[in-house]
Amino acid sequence: MDTFLTYLDRVTNAPSVEQLWSLHTDAMAAYGFDRLIYGFTRYRSGGSLGDPQDWVLLTNHGDTFMEGFLSHGHIYRAPMVRWALNNTGACSWRWMSEPGNILEPEKAAVDFNISQNVTAGYTVSFLSVSERTKGAMALTARPGLTQDDVEDIWAEHGDAITVMNNVMHLKIQTLPYSQRQLTKRQREVLQWVGDGKTTQDIAILLELTPATIEKHLRLAREALDVETTAQAVLKAAFYNQMFVIDSEAA
Repeated sequence: MDTFLTYLDRVTNAPSVEQLWSLHTDAMAAYGFDRLIYGFTRYRSGGSLGDPQDWVLLTNHGDTFMEGFLSHGHIYRAPMVRWALNNTGACSWRWMSEPGNILEPEKAAVDFNISQNVTAGYTVSFLSVSERTKGAMALTARPGLTQDDVEDIWAEHGDAITVMNNVMHLKIQTLPYSQRQLTKRQREVLQWVGDGKTTQDIAILLELTPATIEKHLRLAREALDVETTAQAVLKAAFYNQMFVIDSEAA
């Protein structure tokens, strides 16, 4: 297994979400956690997690598990998701076995997890700096490991695992990632708006007509599912799709 410092060096220099996720899943598998779910939202409001299209959701679980977990709404009724939304730090899944910690509506989600051999693990809930944001990581132990085995792993490596997940979480927020993708031209016009340029200014700069600029702005608003261009600029910035350095293959 790579040293802790080697992991930190590789992750902090990862140029894409895909490479970051590959590095992180390999590192967690080395500790015995072979299936992960990472979720992050900037649009939490009351009991809502916002539109799923606005989530950052990464996993290496199989399609069967994720389709059931999402399509049947278990993600909204999983006890460890509820714990993560209300807490910060790391929590053993043994918490679910304590009396009163699983609510009646959550039992179907627990039964589904058991049917998919998702039975032992830890959840790490990340510190939120805004009431609208929340992120968490579910670490599922590989088949054959019991919760007692996981507790032994955590006793020896838990501090390092928690730090590694926190670093991954912070790094992912610096990289472009969204299920709502903008075209290069849509990003370009939003960037000029972000620089304070008017539609007429942008048309001159790009040697296009104002009507064409308005069309690209409208399409950007539709892609990001917002009503105003100011909201589009803000949302694109959240997704790190503003002022992106395009990586061209050599």
